[in-house]
Amino acid sequence: MFGDLSFSHILILLLVLVLVFGAKRIPEIGSSLGQGIKEFKRSLKEATGDDPSPPRSVQPPAASGSVPSSGDPKRLSD
Repeated sequence: MFGDLSFSHILILLLVLVLVFGAKRIPEIGSSLGQGIKEFKRSLKEATGDDPSPPRSVQPPAASGSVPSSGDPKRLSD
């Protein structure tokens, strides 16, 4: 698809980019594209579960005095 691009074609494309966006804007566009790619890769890692860090476990809250200590659930109608 892009195998037919020669140096002159790439140079013309870069010239058009500079004319359309301006010389100051091109580095900003490049950095935002890089950040977008990083975010995409990070979200893919999170979605597939390839994260090497173990998942955080949630600690149960401390037992209060209203919960029976025998482990049986408290009945509402007694």
